[in-house]
Amino acid sequence: MNPMTHEEPDSRKQEREEADAPGETAAGSDAVPALEGEDDGAAGSGVPSAAEDLAAMRERWLRAEADLQNFRRRARRDQDEVERLAEERVMLELIAALDDLERALAAAQEERVPEAWLRGVELVAGRMRETLQRRGVTAMLPEGERFDPRFHEAMLEVDAPDGVEPGSIVQVVLKGYRRDDRPLRAARVVVARAPAGSGA
Repeated sequence: MNPMTHEEPDSRKQEREEADAPGETAAGSDAVPALEGEDDGAAGSGVPSAAEDLAAMRERWLRAEADLQNFRRRARRDQDEVERLAEERVMLELIAALDDLERALAAAQEERVPEAWLRGVELVAGRMRETLQRRGVTAMLPEGERFDPRFHEAMLEVDAPDGVEPGSIVQVVLKGYRRDDRPLRAARVVVARAPAGSGA
């Protein structure tokens, strides 16, 4: 008998070898879960999630919004201060002009001047006072009051007259002005002091 008749064809031999090796298919099927396991590990490795990113961005936005509001408030305060100082410079110039008019009126009362001239100057001075009052500016004539360095400027000290307490204002040299509760121009005054040897 010819031994060549018992050899299997190459194609059938190859099919039988593939059937006897089922491990290849199992090994191939195990590759996908392994990759999935690797992905799961990366997700828990400290990388921030979308929710954490959103919370961080919201916190940064709130902080930036607060900084912007604070900047706007500071800018507004600075602008208000600049406007106030500019207004007060104009008011001080107006007060200086009013001082001149009041000195002219005081001098005119000692001289014989036309009545119409007096009325005209008084009208102008009155309008200037009204303008200042509308801006919250009032005159200070602090005679008899206690000396306050916020609103008064001491030009001279004299011995306190009888019945006057030391530290009181006995004469106003130049009246002052205040705007609301703030000093605009200090009143120049003469202040009483305790007489020498009084022990006060």
